[in-house]
Amino acid sequence: MLGSVETRSVSPVFVGRAAELGLLDEVLAGAAAGDPQALLIGGEAGVGKTRLVEEFAVAARRRGAVVALGGCVEIGADGLPFAPFSTALRALRRELPGQLAAAAAGQEEELARLLPEIGTAAAREAARHDEDGMARLFELTARLLERVTAEHTVVLALEDLHWADASTRHLLSYLFRTLRTGRLVVLATYRSDDIHRRHPLRPLLAELDRLRTVRRLELARFNREEVCRQVAGILAQEPDPDQVDAIFERSDGNAFFVEELAVAAHEGCRTGLTDSLRDLLLVRVEGLPETAQQVARIVAEGGSTVEYRLLAAVARLAEDDLIEALRAAVNASILTPAPGGDGYRFRHSLVREAVSDDLLPGERSRLNRRYAEALETDPTLVPADQHATRLASYWYHAHDAAKALPAVLDAAVEARHRHAYAEQLRLLERAMELWDAAPEAVRRTLRPVDYAEVYPTCGGPETTALRHLDLLAEAAVAGRLCGERERALKITKRALRQLDEEDDPLRAAWFWIQRSRLVQRLARGDGWKEIATAQDLVRGLPPSEVHAEVLATVAHWSMLHQPGPEALTAAERAVEYARMVGADDIEANARLTLGGLMIDAGQIEAGLAHMHEVRDEVVARGLPAVVGRSHVNLPSALEGIGRSEEAVRVLHEGLRLTGRMGLRDAEGWVWGNLAESLISLGRWDEAAEAAVNAQRRGQTAAPYGSGANSLAFLALARGRVPEAARHLAESRASYGPHDPMPQHDLPIACLTIQVAVAEGRLADARAELARTLESGFPPGTQRYAWPLLLEAATAEADARALPTARDGREGALESIFEAVKRLTTNAPVWLAHERWVRAELHRAEFHGAGSRSAPDTWSEVVTAFEPLDRPYDLARVRYRLAESLLTDGGEADERDRATELLRLVHAAARHLGARPLADAATALARRARLPLTPATEPESAPADPAEALGLTSRERDVLRLVAAGHTNRRIAEELFISPKTASVHVSNILAKLGVSGRGEAAAVAHRLGLFPAESVTPGPAG
Repeated sequence: MLGSVETRSVSPVFVGRAAELGLLDEVLAGAAAGDPQALLIGGEAGVGKTRLVEEFAVAARRRGAVVALGGCVEIGADGLPFAPFSTALRALRRELPGQLAAAAAGQEEELARLLPEIGTAAAREAARHDEDGMARLFELTARLLERVTAEHTVVLALEDLHWADASTRHLLSYLFRTLRTGRLVVLATYRSDDIHRRHPLRPLLAELDRLRTVRRLELARFNREEVCRQVAGILAQEPDPDQVDAIFERSDGNAFFVEELAVAAHEGCRTGLTDSLRDLLLVRVEGLPETAQQVARIVAEGGSTVEYRLLAAVARLAEDDLIEALRAAVNASILTPAPGGDGYRFRHSLVREAVSDDLLPGERSRLNRRYAEALETDPTLVPADQHATRLASYWYHAHDAAKALPAVLDAAVEARHRHAYAEQLRLLERAMELWDAAPEAVRRTLRPVDYAEVYPTCGGPETTALRHLDLLAEAAVAGRLCGERERALKITKRALRQLDEEDDPLRAAWFWIQRSRLVQRLARGDGWKEIATAQDLVRGLPPSEVHAEVLATVAHWSMLHQPGPEALTAAERAVEYARMVGADDIEANARLTLGGLMIDAGQIEAGLAHMHEVRDEVVARGLPAVVGRSHVNLPSALEGIGRSEEAVRVLHEGLRLTGRMGLRDAEGWVWGNLAESLISLGRWDEAAEAAVNAQRRGQTAAPYGSGANSLAFLALARGRVPEAARHLAESRASYGPHDPMPQHDLPIACLTIQVAVAEGRLADARAELARTLESGFPPGTQRYAWPLLLEAATAEADARALPTARDGREGALESIFEAVKRLTTNAPVWLAHERWVRAELHRAEFHGAGSRSAPDTWSEVVTAFEPLDRPYDLARVRYRLAESLLTDGGEADERDRATELLRLVHAAARHLGARPLADAATALARRARLPLTPATEPESAPADPAEALGLTSRERDVLRLVAAGHTNRRIAEELFISPKTASVHVSNILAKLGVSGRGEAAAVAHRLGLFPAESVTPGPAG
């Protein structure tokens, strides 16, 4: 309305900042090249951060970039959840509507938590909230930005980070840590002088300082020459040197104060120079007409921006009088139209703060009440996604508990719907503060069905009034979901202390389950004591949702820690109870647990059918948390019984679904399981990439540890023992000692034995074996137990001839024999391992003379492994068979058979990169004077042209897609790797082929006939 009014005090000349603009230009160029950029701009209030961003935005638009600005919104002492991101995405939607809609396709309901216009409120409110909810929203936001910026350079500028709510800070941190592709600049500004020791932004700044991908820019004050140029621009004439000296001394080079002092000096007859800079900020406000001063005070208390219609409702002035007052304030450069032209804000927040601080306490309360009353009368006065939060803030600062309590609870519900759990927790704590101050009559009108999502879990009719315990329950969940676990733990303690005086076992059991999760997440134990307490509380009670959740938790914990008949019974009852009370999510999770326990109990086909059925159902229903878990547990079960190829198929589908749904931690788990299955199948280069992705994508320790285990195994198998030891240490540190589980501890124990043996520490390997066997192997852990026993038995056999290894050998062999007797062999892969372990034990006992029965023994082992599609295991047992055939020289036919076996072993080992095995095969052949290649075939000439070119199996896969014309991004999608990794592979291929471009590489591939024509699918050029 008043956007055309000129504000004379704004300097028309942009002064200094050449180095800073140069850095911003460099950042923009990097983004335009496809490398996302992150920049933090700090500086004291008034130093010129906003002006620098504005100048950069103009320059970026000239270069074809789309600029989306968003600012953190302050209302009193409160911030709006995700406010800067919502504003920036809204601007991005105006600039690139089609591209943003395409990028959000399929995930509109989740992304509507940030940008309500693209989804429906009903869908947001109906969504369940789980551990991954906020991370899922963050991941989908990152994917959205990556897709939008695939073809367009975008500058996402977020201002006033010092006012940011916790959810905004968490999302910004997530983007800075995870964005890897796209033409994107994420830029954020903050007031450095406001960041005191306990300011919530300080930990984020410390975290970002450790990221090499984030740049920091601290704006300095102007020097005297720059102040002189600024004053000249404001006054439109060369200033008097004495005047410049005075302004420079008073302002100390702060750009905003320079501006205020220059105007004050120019209008000295009216205002003069004041003794206090704070007074200086108020001088021009006090020079306004009384009505304009009144409007300024109203705007100061309304928040960082106040909509025109809301301002009109609160000011209660005739429209002509309001417009004249606004014109006066804008003309004096006190207020300015907000971006978008829908309201007004102070031109500088320092002036707003000075005006707000100058309000009397009663005046502040009265203004907040008028704001609240106006919003209650007409909710459309503010954007819909801000209404609840702003109304709650206004009533709270009006000191009206009767009105504030329900408004704060409404705002907490809205924050929950947006996955803004940190703000939900803060609002719930404010509600608890207001609880006793609010009249009893008001509290009786509050219904739990309206405010407490966990209330149905705790039981009770919907007509019951909201209780203080309901607020504690909501706050405990919010604290757990936003990472404030210490606060959540204290809240559960407070609730249980309150429940000591009540006979409410279901509620108590529910809070004990919450405590168990918090204790595990805080690394203070395994959570069983809390779970057992909950189980005792519900024992004998009729079926309920709480009862089903307790049983499901018992079954899941037992599956991971102590699998057995009791765990199976608990899972069956959990499924039954959940089905009876209609708790679908609990039932789905319990059925997954049940399927896994059935497999452990030997009911393999029935258990797998159960897990497949659950997987199909939750995918069809779109339950994100269970979709993620089903694509982790099912392939893990398949791998556990040796069906690695099936597992890989499920895992690839899991990557597609978890990536699309933004299930980052579940995706990390899937990558970790994929690495394990690919190792079994002999696809080691792919396995290494999958292991690294598990470590990058996972949000918790387990995926990182799983990836480290796979990398340690590969390093050992390839002869890189120090590297293996490093990865083993990473794995051990990831899992920690607080919550031991067989699925974590046994693989670590196996690797510990292998590393100790490789380093010549047989005594340490035996000690690790003894420690592990003392704990025993719970049912269903044979997938981890057999490899461990195998490595221990192999170590004893290899050390058989060493005199130093005699002490302790008998005890070690006896303990392995006893463990073998107790382990199950209910799958072909574990039956094969049992034969292998027994063969190694035989080799350990009868090394050399007296072992002529060994070829038959090893032949049986080879026969057991041949149909299993485990090339490394098969190569190892073939080597042992060849070795046994050559004992004492071997007969002619045995030597021929050994020759063929060693050729197969050597070829497999070279393909896998298993140098120790390849060297062993070469050494054995040399000792026995056997040729590793037929006489007609030169040993140095590989049959495969790709091998002759020095290409690894992974580089061959990449070259196939390059030959098909695919871009790096498409190659990455096809092979489940990052675009950057694809780029590195392409560069290596070009170097090995001696060509300068992708077209030449494709020509070489076609000329050598590396890929049959039918296997090449044309793709986009690039």
